[in-house]
Amino acid sequence: MENKGQSESQTELKVAGGNSPSAAKSSLLRSSLVVGIMTMLSRVLGLARDVVVANAFGASGSADAFFVAFKIPNFLRRLFAEGAFAQAFVPVLSEYRTQRDLLAVQGLVNRVAGNLGFILLIITIGAVLAAPVLTAIFAPGFYLHAEQKFALASQMLAITFPYLMLISLTAFAGSILNSYGHFVVPAFTPVLLNLSLIGSAIFLSPYFEEPIVALAWGVLMAGAVQLLFQFPFLMRIKLMPKPVIDWQDPGVKRIMTLMIPALFGVSVAQINLLLDTVLATFLQTGSVSWLYYSDRLAELPLGVFAIAISTVILPSLSRNSAEASMDTFSVTLDWALRMILLIGLPSALALFLLAEPLLATLFGHGSMTETDIVMSAQSLRAYSCGLLAFMLIKVLAPGYFARQDVKTPVKIAIIAMVANMVFNLVLIFPFAHVGLAAATSMSAFLNAGLLLYGLLKIGVFKWQPGWMLVGVRLLVACTVLVFLILWLSADLQQWLSWGVWQRITHMSVLVGVGSGGYVLTLILLGMRKRHISIHAS
Repeated sequence: MENKGQSESQTELKVAGGNSPSAAKSSLLRSSLVVGIMTMLSRVLGLARDVVVANAFGASGSADAFFVAFKIPNFLRRLFAEGAFAQAFVPVLSEYRTQRDLLAVQGLVNRVAGNLGFILLIITIGAVLAAPVLTAIFAPGFYLHAEQKFALASQMLAITFPYLMLISLTAFAGSILNSYGHFVVPAFTPVLLNLSLIGSAIFLSPYFEEPIVALAWGVLMAGAVQLLFQFPFLMRIKLMPKPVIDWQDPGVKRIMTLMIPALFGVSVAQINLLLDTVLATFLQTGSVSWLYYSDRLAELPLGVFAIAISTVILPSLSRNSAEASMDTFSVTLDWALRMILLIGLPSALALFLLAEPLLATLFGHGSMTETDIVMSAQSLRAYSCGLLAFMLIKVLAPGYFARQDVKTPVKIAIIAMVANMVFNLVLIFPFAHVGLAAATSMSAFLNAGLLLYGLLKIGVFKWQPGWMLVGVRLLVACTVLVFLILWLSADLQQWLSWGVWQRITHMSVLVGVGSGGYVLTLILLGMRKRHISIHAS
């Protein structure tokens, strides 16, 4: 451990893994910003996509059916590809990269590609054939009470499910690129999904008897385009997979050993959100859509910042663990937590205070009614209360997976998931869909708290100096943010009386003044770039 009086520049060089300036060329902050910018582009287009869908289909029965058909493979993608697989594959790949030659790395990539592709193909064929069964499992309310929605959701699920195979292979390719410091391409890839869905909604839907089916075909086309987009960049780093099925390969066995329990580890929040959808199918028409639209807004800061930071720190933490650089490991985690609080806390406050104006500005057109906006805003507030916890989970879980410890986060995930089920059953009766969102937020805090406690208990994470000052700065800056938003905001009726451009203009002023006041307050309280900078190899 370095002396407490070491200079900040020495700390940065230490985290970089060396004492030369070249070792510090790539910084976690810079990489996170790059990934964040690409993800922001994707999320903005995602909102544009949702605006188009909301304008065309609102919170209708057909929209409910599509969101179920899209959420099932999308949920499995997050659970299987981005969650369990990435957390199991990246540490092993980083170890191969650190300790072996390129030929050994290529061999691992080939075998993982072959085995993963084979498993995904079998799952996809089975799911397409059993689409009505899957729809009945994930949307029992449709099966029991809404025959037309059930039939439509089953039809679209058979079209959308192959997206799981395509996007999982895309995530595999992205994990390779991330491990080699190429973060931009995987972060940009989701843009292609949003463009595909926007194009399908506008240009393809008129050609279908049931217009919303065009969105299902858009999902399938997007999966193919996203996978093909990765290939030239894999060729550039000479790691284009040549699939080989080999279940006895030691590296594959280790990945499978880590992956199977990790299915519950980092993705418990997604399991909880899916449970919300399952239960919402029993509620009044529109409930699934209200939860979807509010979840989409809550995921904006989660995807832009938390996932960006998580994506960047996992390869770094994995190398730190492989090289037994645990001091650096702890400093990296501490930096990630500070960044999450710096972004997550004001984001949660803004979403809570601006729920109706945001939804009215983005979705208050066409088929979306005032009731839809009010109901979506209620669940958005419930989700915003748990936003900070959702973001913390994304950066705390890699602290376990980078050390190839999957048992602890799995135990924590099971506890959180059981708690979420209990919270759901308690809250759904008095609060309907809002109770489902609140239950998800409550279980997320339980999950994040247990993850943090575990890292502190085993000693791989230690609080770095300066947290008291960080807390004071955040408290004052957030107070300023809340005051500015309340001062400038208007009620829902006034928002709805404005035209589209008036809403956009006023929302831009609110966001600009609020975020500007927040940042300016932090600067006036002494925060500088060096306080959020950290370098990693």
